[in-house]
Amino acid sequence: MWSKERHQRILKLLNTTNQVSAGTLADMLSVSRETIRRDLVELENQGDVRRVHGGAVLPRPTTEEPFQKRLTANPREKREIARKAAALIQPGQCIMVDAGTTTSIFAHELTKLPGIMVITNSIDVASIIKAAECDIELLLLGGQLISDVPGTFGELTLSEIQRFQADHAFVAPVALHPESGAFDFDLHEAEVARAMIAQSGQVNMLVVGSKLGTTSRVGYCAPGRIDVVITDEAGLKGETTGRIAQGHTKVI
Repeated sequence: MWSKERHQRILKLLNTTNQVSAGTLADMLSVSRETIRRDLVELENQGDVRRVHGGAVLPRPTTEEPFQKRLTANPREKREIARKAAALIQPGQCIMVDAGTTTSIFAHELTKLPGIMVITNSIDVASIIKAAECDIELLLLGGQLISDVPGTFGELTLSEIQRFQADHAFVAPVALHPESGAFDFDLHEAEVARAMIAQSGQVNMLVVGSKLGTTSRVGYCAPGRIDVVITDEAGLKGETTGRIAQGHTKVI
């Protein structure tokens, strides 16, 4: 097999799994690990991959796509995650929900749960719950409108979060790594997620499978603080799932 064909197959697999080990590539392509190492060096020099210990991942983005574009990505996976996450909530509980595309979809599942309290900085989440006229006590946190993400951020938002103690935090990181923890691309979003986690009993991460095993610019939660990772079917089958579940973290 020519190197160009190997490179194409490596990139195709990475675009599906977001990360891959050198051993898996060697077995899949029936070549030595040294050949794979040279392939990954070439792909990294071209900017197509980023080499990590034992394999490679897709390169980190230098910008984040607009919120509305991200909202339409992976709809089936996000609905699957939202249904699983809602099943964790008991009647009468208080939950915190941050602003993100997955949590916007999660809001539709929350409208089916009577008698809970939802504290959120997401304008989308608040609007969906309000429009449903359901039996939910809703609190939209005050703060600044900083980016295209429909949510409140800044010092006022952080100080208001500290007034409450929730049973659950439901946050949607842009990346989740088994050794490094949860990440966001934007500092303001990471600060809100960190504050919600600090004020909550159980920490739940809503993560599309392609984000598992990756990192981003701003870390905000260590792996040991994560109680449950809720992902999609592809995420459950990925290589990273077992590493995440080695500690006390449950993956569903």
